[in-house]
Amino acid sequence: MFPLSMFIVVISFVFGACIGSFLNVVICRMPEGQSIVSPPSHCPACKHAIPFYFNLPIISFLLLRGKCGFCKAPISIRYPLVELITGLLALGLFLKFGLTPAAFFYFIFGAVLIAISFIDLDHQIIPDKLSLPGIIIFSTSCLFVPQMRFVSVVLGILTGGGILYLVALFYYYIRKHQGMGGGDIKLLAMIGAATGVKGVFFTLFTGSIFGTLGGMAAMVPAGKSQIRQAKIPFGPFLSLGAILYIFWGEPIIHWYINLL
Repeated sequence: MFPLSMFIVVISFVFGACIGSFLNVVICRMPEGQSIVSPPSHCPACKHAIPFYFNLPIISFLLLRGKCGFCKAPISIRYPLVELITGLLALGLFLKFGLTPAAFFYFIFGAVLIAISFIDLDHQIIPDKLSLPGIIIFSTSCLFVPQMRFVSVVLGILTGGGILYLVALFYYYIRKHQGMGGGDIKLLAMIGAATGVKGVFFTLFTGSIFGTLGGMAAMVPAGKSQIRQAKIPFGPFLSLGAILYIFWGEPIIHWYINLL
């Protein structure tokens, strides 16, 4: 007999992967100003509508060997990657929080972060259509997450937006040009709404570390002129820091304090 807990584990991953399939639509269409509802999913190359049996998360990509089922044009690895990441997010949240309001809240939050991250990677923008409503929506974290308080939510928003605004202002004063977009400021304010002040500082610290490592890795194959012109999006690293805080923030903070 298939254990109920294992069944829920499988369902949570499948559910997350299905949401990831929808996120692919958001990632592809929102930066172009297109509707995320209509028209139905179609091949970018031949424009043929994709039937449901060719649109199964992850599985269809493997069965089709990464090619369109009609014109054989290559399908970006990003599509199954987003589905896999979202599926693992749902699975991880279920294993950590169970079927609770906190798990539901953090899944929606994480899904928005995934969409923002891949849009930022592709276009180096963070759409206001995601971050600004996100600040309002995720300010309800105190209703879903037991340890969150409304005061922490307000301080998280103000601290998240305020810190990056001051950093951007200082950078502009020193270098006379913008080094950080307003999208990152709004994103960290949204993260502050969902995680509070402690989450903001953890996200900014870890995001800066990963951003530095990512920037160094990106510069290795680039020439000197490319390095000077390179723009590394910060949104994905902030999003990664926020996800790390949700899963392991408290243990990491305690370990770091004890280390000091």
